[in-house]
Amino acid sequence: MTTFLSFLLNGLSLGSLYALIALGFVIIYKASEILNFAHGAFLLLGAYVIARVEPSVGFAAAVAIGIAVTALVALASEQILFSRVRSAHVASLTIMTLGLDVLITTDLTRRIGSSVMSLGQPWGADVVRLGGVNISENRLTAIGVAFVLIGLLFAAFRFTSWGVALRAAAEDPEAAALMGIRQARVGAVAWLIAGGLAAVAAVFLTGSPTPGLEPNLRTIAFAAFPAAILGGLDSTTGALAGGLIVGVAESLFAGYSSDLTFLGGGFSVVVPYVVMMLVLVVRPAGLFGTKELHRV
Repeated sequence: MTTFLSFLLNGLSLGSLYALIALGFVIIYKASEILNFAHGAFLLLGAYVIARVEPSVGFAAAVAIGIAVTALVALASEQILFSRVRSAHVASLTIMTLGLDVLITTDLTRRIGSSVMSLGQPWGADVVRLGGVNISENRLTAIGVAFVLIGLLFAAFRFTSWGVALRAAAEDPEAAALMGIRQARVGAVAWLIAGGLAAVAAVFLTGSPTPGLEPNLRTIAFAAFPAAILGGLDSTTGALAGGLIVGVAESLFAGYSSDLTFLGGGFSVVVPYVVMMLVLVVRPAGLFGTKELHRV
């Protein structure tokens, strides 16, 4: 039971970070219907900026700089590449995000090289014991920070003018435009927030038990993508639920891999996609997604 609880707690921690990343996918999709495949590049960028400036300015200032830089790069990407061609087909805009991902990732991979960079997390590899269950302080802190940010975002979606505008634009873009909602502003803020969330997630994804920043960090965003899909791409609640489901499933399958050898080695890597497909077979719009109705 102690082993199971350890895997479960670590899965919840990983899932909370997946939820932060999935929220980035969701709010951009709600604002513009674009699937942002460059989100992994933003994750890598945030971690790289923090690792580069931390020795000079300290951890807290480095995190603030990393969040700001990543958010501004995401905003600049939206303003330069996507807002100018807003009338283009959504599929074309989505493919553009793939090109953006390749450009950013290629440059950052060259800069990082084969080295493992540290972000200088002050908690290091410390472990906390909770009722007989061990969990790294990094993962425990991640749970707290993630849920605070998710709570603030949910409040913003519900009570701020931007949140109301985002929900209106997602529900009916034409009606929202007729009511005077500036969709360009809604989209810009969505990209800004998504970039900041990616940088926050990067802080904890490069901490214990992982060795530090490596170029393959961006692939974690692809594990969060199934979380956004199975939860429902137009649902912020779905992003939270999907992130937790994927995180727990991945942790349990990785922890009990020695008992699941018949599934093959490294099955935990594909678990997010297996869970996503199983959910979509039953609920094509995702657990909390809105089912589109077509009049015939």
